[in-house]
Amino acid sequence: FSNKGTSKEPRHLQFIAEFSDSDVYTLLSAKKVYGAPTDYGFCVKASKSNSARDLKLLCADDEQTRTCWVTAMRLFKYGMQLYQNFIQPYQKQKSSPMRSISENSLVAMDFSGHKSRVIENPSEALSVAVEEGLSWRRKSCHRLSSHGSPSASQSSMSNIAIHVAQPWFHSKLSRDEAQKLITQQGLIDGVFLVRDSQSNPRTFVLSLCHTQKIKHFQIV
Repeated sequence: FSNKGTSKEPRHLQFIAEFSDSDVYTLLSAKKVYGAPTDYGFCVKASKSNSARDLKLLCADDEQTRTCWVTAMRLFKYGMQLYQNFIQPYQKQKSSPMRSISENSLVAMDFSGHKSRVIENPSEALSVAVEEGLSWRRKSCHRLSSHGSPSASQSSMSNIAIHVAQPWFHSKLSRDEAQKLITQQGLIDGVFLVRDSQSNPRTFVLSLCHTQKIKHFQIV
């Protein structure tokens, strides 16, 4: 600071503290306790010093001015760290794109046995997916070779009933039975099944686990 008003000549400047190695505090009752010209006092203290004699006591004309000085000193010390903390999440997003919630909720299931199970091994899940795709392709080719090209009515009927052969479809399953079946899998997000609606025979119900709760949605 300058001991000659606004003069910035080196001979009039005096060293207060090294802000990068100091902490800034506001004072309570600075006028009464320390004899400051105003009550809006603050002090600068070296981080490694425990002596009151090393405190640099300052004061401002009003609360707003004191806040500006204290904030500026703290930004001088922590500004770069705050900036790094701010840009770090954006750098992580660029380096590793986040997956969507739906992708994170995908669960591989095996319904081939008497009891369905969750496939935890990624290699096994991929193998099952490939095998299921090949199986459907073989069935489609067999139907076409046996009966020729399907007519429009046959194609329409096939599209309507295609869900019946899906492993996730449970025709006459009740609401309680659906909840019990999903609970057996450990309430894992993404586990689901589709069943016939008991209240409306012409609709279906999607039963699924989300946030460890079983929910039911009617499909019209």
